[in-house]
Amino acid sequence: MHALVISLLFLYPSPMPKNDYHTIWSSEHGDLRKQRPQPARVKSLPPSQQTAYLHRETKGRGGKTVTLVKNLILSKADLKSLSKRLKQACGSGGTVNDGLIEIQGEHRKIIAETLEELGYRVKIAGG
Repeated sequence: MHALVISLLFLYPSPMPKNDYHTIWSSEHGDLRKQRPQPARVKSLPPSQQTAYLHRETKGRGGKTVTLVKNLILSKADLKSLSKRLKQACGSGGTVNDGLIEIQGEHRKIIAETLEELGYRVKIAGG
């Protein structure tokens, strides 16, 4: 009888393959993979304690020039606000990426004047 049962198992496999079994578990915190780490909040330093570096860059932009404002320690809201003010002063578009302000076009002189009016120290880098 045992031989008959074993031979029937080989002829008629189970309806669900063994590879489709999933381990089910739970924890009190839920799925930890879906939680994103909270970014540390950055406090803005006053303009008199900061030096802004202005760079001109064309790499990876199809030959178009972009002015970068680097080394500012500002919160996201302050960075966005400063970016808006610089874009208005230059009459140009731009964005904020990874703590850098990118302004479309070559506007280092205008940006330097605007930042100095706001109390920042400014260094123009590159040619």
